[in-house]
Amino acid sequence: MKRTYLYVLLSTILFSSMEIALKLAGQAFNGIQLNFLRFLIGGLFLLPFAIRALKKQHFRLTSRDLALFLITGFSCVVISMTFYQLAVESDQASTVAVLFSCNPIFALIFSYLILHERLSRTNLIAVLISLIGLVIIVNPAHLTRPLGMTLALTSAVTFGLYSIISRWGSMHRHFNGLTMTSLTFLAGAAELAVFMGISHVPAINNLLIARPALRIFAAVPFIQGITPQTFLLLAYICIGVTAGGFGFYFLAMETADVSTASLVFFIKPALAPLMAMFMLQERISLLTWSGIGVIVLGSIIMFIGNRFAEQDNAMQYKGEFSKLNRQPGTPSEFQRKLAQNHQNLANKKQPKENLSK
Repeated sequence: MKRTYLYVLLSTILFSSMEIALKLAGQAFNGIQLNFLRFLIGGLFLLPFAIRALKKQHFRLTSRDLALFLITGFSCVVISMTFYQLAVESDQASTVAVLFSCNPIFALIFSYLILHERLSRTNLIAVLISLIGLVIIVNPAHLTRPLGMTLALTSAVTFGLYSIISRWGSMHRHFNGLTMTSLTFLAGAAELAVFMGISHVPAINNLLIARPALRIFAAVPFIQGITPQTFLLLAYICIGVTAGGFGFYFLAMETADVSTASLVFFIKPALAPLMAMFMLQERISLLTWSGIGVIVLGSIIMFIGNRFAEQDNAMQYKGEFSKLNRQPGTPSEFQRKLAQNHQNLANKKQPKENLSK
């Protein structure tokens, strides 16, 4: 258990420093280029772990798997993380960190709408409280940086959607977290490279340059800006923040339960603004601190609710197992009873068949 909390701690620190590192690197790199490099190198760093997991499962990728990774890569890297990078460059790192940390809230909403998963009363309360916190931070009556906040919220919403698509793919194709993440990163980086190549076409480049808001997408460089002075910062973003942050997060998830691993996103709204305040000298208003407090409260309620739900499910499973274990009989009879019990549970979930054949 100590190892699990070490993974959670490392992942939390790396994720909380993400906006600060990207803010600093944005001065030396094009935002789209930085997005491409971090997910390409991060995906390659995690690739050996993904290959080992696939070999252990004796799994061969199919065309449907590649299509899945193209979808998750597009939604995560090309859409969500591009908006995220632009938000970091347009607004305070602390504000972006807090708004993006609300992506589990949007993931819950999408799980209800797409996967038709039941939204518990506790989760519903957490969603409502977190939305109130978002409104306090955004402060619609006195918007000072509408573009940055809009980009950050769009990134959080689309990342929540990516989480649900990724979960659906994992359930149907049985990929573990590191495999899903590595191949998603590489697929998204490849798609982003195509768009970057198109931006060098003269006609398209001139069209983008003519519009000030789109100039960041014009003639996006691939390796420009990589110097001895920027190499360490780039390596920290690609290997530390991107590969390490996600890697430790999934290691925590594999050695414990989902609620323990999700502590990362519950602590980040409080830790990231403090790091931005000390490292970037960002001033955080009292209203923003109030919104952060409300969002942290919503996260705590969600964590407690998920914790109780997982414990309840575990107790139900142990109770069913103990009931079967108390029944007399030889080991073979016990195994037969256990198999019959699983079959009965499966039959209850299946629709009744028409037996008049």
